[in-house]
Amino acid sequence: MEGVYVPAFRRKEKTIDVERESWDELRRRINGLVNKVSANNLRHVVLELFEEDLIRGRGLLCRSCMKSQIASPAFSDVIAALIAVVNSKLPSIGDLLLRRLVLQIRRAYDRNDKRLCLAVVKFLAHLVNQRVVGETIALELIEMLLGGEPTEDTVEVAVAFVRESGALLLELSPRVFNVIFDVFRRIVQEGDLEFRSRCLVESLFALGRSSFKGRPVVRQELDLVDSDEKVMHAVSLFDEIDPETCLDVYKPDPDFHQSERKYEQLKRKILGEQEEEEEEEEEEEEEEEEEEEEDDDDDDDDDDDDEGTVIHDHTETDLVSLRRTIYATIMSSLNFEEAGHKLLQIRLEPGQEMELCVMILECCAEEKTYRSFYGHLAHRFCLISKTYRECFENLFVQQYATVHRLETNKLRSAAMFFAHVLATDSLPWRVFANVRLTEEDTTSSSRIFLKILFQELSEQMGMRALNEKLQDPTMEDTFGSIFPKDHPKNMRFSINFFTSIGLGGITEKLRQLLTKRQRPGTCIGDSGGETERKRRRRRREGC
Repeated sequence: MEGVYVPAFRRKEKTIDVERESWDELRRRINGLVNKVSANNLRHVVLELFEEDLIRGRGLLCRSCMKSQIASPAFSDVIAALIAVVNSKLPSIGDLLLRRLVLQIRRAYDRNDKRLCLAVVKFLAHLVNQRVVGETIALELIEMLLGGEPTEDTVEVAVAFVRESGALLLELSPRVFNVIFDVFRRIVQEGDLEFRSRCLVESLFALGRSSFKGRPVVRQELDLVDSDEKVMHAVSLFDEIDPETCLDVYKPDPDFHQSERKYEQLKRKILGEQEEEEEEEEEEEEEEEEEEEEDDDDDDDDDDDDEGTVIHDHTETDLVSLRRTIYATIMSSLNFEEAGHKLLQIRLEPGQEMELCVMILECCAEEKTYRSFYGHLAHRFCLISKTYRECFENLFVQQYATVHRLETNKLRSAAMFFAHVLATDSLPWRVFANVRLTEEDTTSSSRIFLKILFQELSEQMGMRALNEKLQDPTMEDTFGSIFPKDHPKNMRFSINFFTSIGLGGITEKLRQLLTKRQRPGTCIGDSGGETERKRRRRRREGC
């Protein structure tokens, strides 16, 4: 109703609500665009990003890019190309990202977090390649990593950085390139490196001798900014830096509507320039399309039929984006309760629950040592829904079938992970029906997996509780494959296996059964051939 007086405080409350909704929508839009970016759709994603208020959301954009890059280091060059385009129009965003990246490198280095260090320096290398930051930072990074007493981890990180940025350094700054390689030569000559680190450095030398053949500075499809439009920042690894984390959280803006109008004007200017550049390319494409249309005039009927054709995307872009989101969510959580709450906010399509379970296990396996964080997280999801419990059940079967492909550290983490969910009865013990403990049906990897699994179960449950569980009469069919009774050879193998890992007590019933099946006086470890020889000897003595 027009003409009705609205008190000032009511108008202010309404404005704050609209502003808060606008902020939440901005955050969702930026995260969605960054997560779906690829080399093929980079141009379109950039245009969609400029439609959003990047001045207000610059902190959100930087945070989203950094999380996405850590989750998928293989996309580092794509995200660096995205930042390069945005930086050419809005340099404040490039500067903010670099400052945060420098702080992240410092923290990862101080914590000796090699995995994070490798991911972040790869991102930094591609930003150097895109000329978002000067090559001086390359010297500073090498000095920080190798200036003191280099370790196996710092050498690996330094080699990874030079592999990505070496082609540019060789082309634009031969002096910097030579200084860096002199540092590597000095380290090799001192002879304090481990064999693996020495091999990494030697492979880098070989790459340098070939002038980084096959490793272009920037891929053609990612080179979107003209050299005269690039804005390069001077950021040092050793400067005092303000990451401006306040930009990542909502804060009321007293001039909200005015700020929006200002960005609208800036957006029209930016998109106008972008459209002019694309018009020339589109004109050429249109000419080619017109020629093709002239040849296809006779196929109009077929085209009408094709309008109803459903196009399926088999590139699994959505799946990759989902896995990156799950990974970033887990890595950014302080505890398993926070991780569980955040993961439940992710909207999953029917059937994608398995991807969530797989990512939890993969994140667990990637850790240097097992963290109970992941076991508690899986326990929560098993309690939430029968669907997740069935997914983890299927995951156990898949993991055991492919356990021979895992490295020892990942194998250990996976075994301890499943031991946790089994000990808490989150996972049904019927999964052991898929494990047949015989010499023919196991490999060295599967035996190590089972050894760690049962030892961890014994530690968490106690020997008595574990024995009671395994001797439960209602579960006899399930555990029949672990304690086989079909042949003495298989019975002996099971007994010897559990005895060798310090859990011989749980095979007491199997020992008694084996003793009953054999003739009196025969030891458990005797073979059939030895028993027959003793019988013949007794017959001869009787004669």
